[in-house]
Amino acid sequence: MTDKILVLTTAGSTEEARKIARALVERLMAACVNIVPQVRSIYRWEGEVEEAEEWLLIVKTTRAAFERVREAILELHSYEVPECICVSIDDGNVEYLSWIGQSVK
Repeated sequence: MTDKILVLTTAGSTEEARKIARALVERLMAACVNIVPQVRSIYRWEGEVEEAEEWLLIVKTTRAAFERVREAILELHSYEVPECICVSIDDGNVEYLSWIGQSVK
Protein backbone atom coordinates (compact mmCIF):
# COMPACT_ATOMS: atom_id res chain seq x y z
CA MET A 1 0.00 0.00 0.00
CA THR A 2 1.25 3.47 -0.85
CA ASP A 3 0.11 6.99 0.01
CA LYS A 4 -0.47 7.65 -3.71
CA ILE A 5 -4.00 7.76 -5.14
CA LEU A 6 -5.93 8.27 -8.34
CA VAL A 7 -8.85 10.67 -8.31
CA LEU A 8 -11.50 10.23 -10.97
CA THR A 9 -13.80 12.97 -12.16
CA THR A 10 -15.60 13.83 -15.38
CA ALA A 11 -16.21 17.10 -17.18
CA GLY A 12 -18.83 18.19 -19.70
CA SER A 13 -16.40 19.69 -22.21
CA THR A 14 -12.78 19.58 -23.26
CA GLU A 15 -12.36 23.18 -22.10
CA GLU A 16 -13.64 22.40 -18.61
CA ALA A 17 -11.50 19.26 -18.40
CA ARG A 18 -8.38 21.22 -19.38
CA LYS A 19 -9.23 24.02 -16.91
CA ILE A 20 -9.56 21.58 -14.00
CA ALA A 21 -6.48 19.55 -14.99
CA ARG A 22 -4.27 22.61 -15.44
CA ALA A 23 -5.40 24.14 -12.12
CA LEU A 24 -4.67 20.94 -10.18
CA VAL A 25 -1.16 20.66 -11.63
CA GLU A 26 -0.39 24.39 -11.37
CA ARG A 27 -1.55 24.46 -7.73
CA LEU A 28 0.78 21.49 -6.98
CA MET A 29 -2.16 19.27 -6.03
CA ALA A 30 -1.48 16.72 -8.77
CA ALA A 31 1.61 15.42 -10.51
CA CYS A 32 -0.31 14.62 -13.68
CA VAL A 33 -3.88 14.59 -14.96
CA ASN A 34 -4.85 12.43 -17.93
CA ILE A 35 -7.84 13.59 -19.94
CA VAL A 36 -9.65 10.77 -21.72
CA PRO A 37 -11.83 12.36 -24.39
CA GLN A 38 -15.42 11.70 -25.21
CA VAL A 39 -16.53 8.92 -22.90
CA ARG A 40 -20.24 8.12 -23.04
CA SER A 41 -21.92 8.21 -19.62
CA ILE A 42 -25.36 6.81 -18.86
CA TYR A 43 -26.60 7.73 -15.40
CA ARG A 44 -29.66 8.46 -13.29
CA TRP A 45 -30.20 12.11 -12.37
CA GLU A 46 -33.28 13.52 -10.63
CA GLY A 47 -35.27 10.36 -11.34
CA GLU A 48 -34.47 10.22 -15.07
CA VAL A 49 -31.99 8.14 -17.05
CA GLU A 50 -29.65 10.54 -18.83
CA GLU A 51 -26.90 10.10 -21.40
CA ALA A 52 -24.02 12.51 -22.02
CA GLU A 53 -20.66 12.83 -23.66
CA GLU A 54 -18.03 13.59 -21.03
CA TRP A 55 -14.27 13.82 -20.57
CA LEU A 56 -12.73 11.57 -17.90
CA LEU A 57 -9.94 13.03 -15.76
CA ILE A 58 -7.50 10.67 -14.04
CA VAL A 59 -5.62 12.64 -11.38
CA LYS A 60 -2.35 11.30 -9.90
CA THR A 61 -1.84 12.67 -6.41
CA THR A 62 -1.27 11.78 -2.76
CA ARG A 63 -3.70 10.87 -0.03
CA ALA A 64 -2.59 13.95 1.95
CA ALA A 65 -3.63 16.20 -0.96
CA PHE A 66 -7.03 14.56 -1.56
CA GLU A 67 -9.11 17.02 0.44
CA ARG A 68 -7.57 19.97 -1.43
CA VAL A 69 -8.13 18.19 -4.77
CA ARG A 70 -11.77 17.55 -3.87
CA GLU A 71 -12.28 21.19 -2.87
CA ALA A 72 -10.68 22.41 -6.11
CA ILE A 73 -12.90 20.14 -8.21
CA LEU A 74 -15.97 21.45 -6.41
CA GLU A 75 -14.76 25.04 -6.93
CA LEU A 76 -13.90 24.70 -10.63
CA HIS A 77 -16.62 22.33 -11.83
CA SER A 78 -19.84 23.33 -13.57
CA TYR A 79 -21.76 20.26 -12.38
CA GLU A 80 -24.06 20.55 -9.39
CA VAL A 81 -22.68 17.24 -8.06
CA PRO A 82 -19.35 16.46 -9.73
CA GLU A 83 -17.84 13.02 -9.54
CA CYS A 84 -14.83 12.85 -7.21
CA ILE A 85 -13.72 9.32 -6.43
CA CYS A 86 -10.48 8.35 -4.70
CA VAL A 87 -8.82 5.05 -5.71
CA SER A 88 -5.84 3.76 -3.73
CA ILE A 89 -2.65 2.79 -5.55
CA ASP A 90 -1.43 -0.38 -3.85
CA ASP A 91 1.86 -0.66 -5.72
CA GLY A 92 3.65 0.56 -8.82
CA ASN A 93 6.89 1.71 -10.39
CA VAL A 94 8.85 3.06 -7.42
CA GLU A 95 10.39 5.89 -9.44
CA TYR A 96 7.01 6.95 -10.81
CA LEU A 97 5.38 6.89 -7.38
CA SER A 98 8.28 8.91 -6.00
CA TRP A 99 7.81 11.47 -8.80
CA ILE A 100 4.15 11.85 -7.82
CA GLY A 101 5.19 12.52 -4.23
CA GLN A 102 7.82 15.06 -5.27
CA SER A 103 5.37 16.88 -7.57
CA VAL A 104 2.58 17.32 -5.02
CA LYS A 105 2.98 19.81 -2.17
